[in-house]
Amino acid sequence: MTTLLPAAAEITALHDRLLADPAWPAAEPAAADDGLWRWIQTNHRFNCRLWAEEDLARRTTVSDGEIAANKRAIDGFNQARNDATERVDELLLIALGLVDAASARTDAPVSTVPAGARLNSETAGSMVDRLSIMALKVHAMRAQTLRSDVDADHVAASRVKLQRLEQQRADLAACFDALLADARAGHAYFKVYRQFKMYNDPRFNPALVAERAGR
Repeated sequence: MTTLLPAAAEITALHDRLLADPAWPAAEPAAADDGLWRWIQTNHRFNCRLWAEEDLARRTTVSDGEIAANKRAIDGFNQARNDATERVDELLLIALGLVDAASARTDAPVSTVPAGARLNSETAGSMVDRLSIMALKVHAMRAQTLRSDVDADHVAASRVKLQRLEQQRADLAACFDALLADARAGHAYFKVYRQFKMYNDPRFNPALVAERAGR
């Protein structure tokens, strides 16, 4: 993983390798570099933590306090996941020469997009994020095909779903590679879209504003 612009195959290989690590995501191994790959890995880590927390939040035999703790963890992990996605977009835009590097992290990045390039509605970072989620789905469905405590119909149905998920991931990977190729050739570009998760910000969440005001 030494190329400046990553190929989808490198990203999916990283996702799968990390999911195969029993210590992941509690222990985070060093990334291949301190830039783009660090943030691709960070995005995947928080998607993995979100996945586990979402499972826990569906429990029905624990206290309301435990579910509330799950919900607060989900909010935090989701914010971190989105922050990492934005960093991936920023670094890819810089690598592609589509934004002034000094302004990439600001709210008013200076575009260096060539005239005539089309705007892609989905960002490359969001596609990396979706590839991470697809890796989790593939990993979880593959585990269903290996269960010995279910009947043959369950295993067979899981195999069919696994094939569909693998095809979806392959399609998304191809679209990611195509977007980067078009962007590198000056035919396409994308922007960093700030998520502004207002419910996590006590300045903007009306319920938290009221709570602080004692209303």
